[in-house]
Amino acid sequence: MSQEPRCPIARWRRRKEVRPAEILDAALQLFVDKGFKATKMEDIAKAAGVTKGTPYLYFENKEDIFKAVVRDNLVTRLADLAELAAQFDGSSAELLRLMMRRWWQQVGESPLAGICKLMFAEATNFPELARFYHREVIEPSHQVLLRVLERGVASGEFRPMPAHAVVDTLVAPMLLSMTWQCSLGRVIEDSLHRSLPPLEYLEIALDLMLNGLKARD
Repeated sequence: MSQEPRCPIARWRRRKEVRPAEILDAALQLFVDKGFKATKMEDIAKAAGVTKGTPYLYFENKEDIFKAVVRDNLVTRLADLAELAAQFDGSSAELLRLMMRRWWQQVGESPLAGICKLMFAEATNFPELARFYHREVIEPSHQVLLRVLERGVASGEFRPMPAHAVVDTLVAPMLLSMTWQCSLGRVIEDSLHRSLPPLEYLEIALDLMLNGLKARD
């Protein structure tokens, strides 16, 4: 007998399995485009192509969806960077360059960059989400970079430094680039100080920092 009647059921099952990912993808784009406050659960459902009640089958509320977006995208990538740093055999300068390029290519060039801008804009309106973002994204990323700097000092490659402050200086160009392209960069096409491709700008900023960190004879 033909098995064709089973096909719609199989397709429905596959569709059901991927719904959480579709909801998160839709939510990410809406959060970036409209902001967290302006995005409603029904907006997310509509963008994901599901019924209004479907998101509630997987997530308690909009805040729960936002946390899932951050964990599934940013937190997992931070874990990958931490693993890279732990296994890397080259110099600390080479490691910082590799980490910067990877983060820009995976996050900075994607809609995920808008999460950074969103948190700056809406942190005071949603302090619990701000604390969540600080705890699960900002602090872990700070710790990863801190270990790389300490590694460089221990090997004699970098001079002694106030490492916590240097981490903030390292990430500042990346934060500015992500925030710029998700805000002013969308409406200003010609800018003298933003005339280079973002990755080239980041390379220049990191090169200046690394030259300053070199151990001195």
